[in-house]
Amino acid sequence: MSARSLNKVMLIGNLTRDPELRYTPQGTAVCSFGLATNRSWMPSDSSERREETEFHRIVAWNKLAELCAQLLTKGRKVYIEGRLQTRSWETQDGERRQTTEIVSEDMVILDQKRQQGVEESKEEKSEEVSSEKTKEEKVVDKKDDEKKENNDDKKKSQEDKEVDKKEDDKKSSEEKKQSDGKDDEIDIDDIPF
Repeated sequence: MSARSLNKVMLIGNLTRDPELRYTPQGTAVCSFGLATNRSWMPSDSSERREETEFHRIVAWNKLAELCAQLLTKGRKVYIEGRLQTRSWETQDGERRQTTEIVSEDMVILDQKRQQGVEESKEEKSEEVSSEKTKEEKVVDKKDDEKKENNDDKKKSQEDKEVDKKEDDKKSSEEKKQSDGKDDEIDIDDIPF
């Protein structure tokens, strides 16, 4: 029976580039991206704190690869859990190459959407709100115009009625005067002798 072994990697860091999604000839999704982790320490011979950055190549397969490609962007903080894998291959020039990468088995996003993305969405929302306001303002303006037109029509019709009434009153007063004047005139033929 062989001794039990462990190959487990846990990293928390920031993406150094946007994920790159590809598909194998068999149609399997594979996503690769870079991750930077920082380490700081205080050397014994100095009072100055030192910092070191390590860069890691991360590879995700299948559904996790598609999720990484959709959700991750450069600069986002993530937790990656997986295993170390070393691959070697030969280039077209005949050189032997080797790389060690982390094959991701789990990924958790640790930050909220990138600050830039948040600011962009705020700007978009404010533009949407302002465009909605302008639409509402246009509707209100249209309603105000309609009310004004209706009020103008009512006012005009009221003025027309008043003018008509004044003309009618004038005519009736003239007719009355004429009829009153006729009563005052006495026709000699009408007087009995």
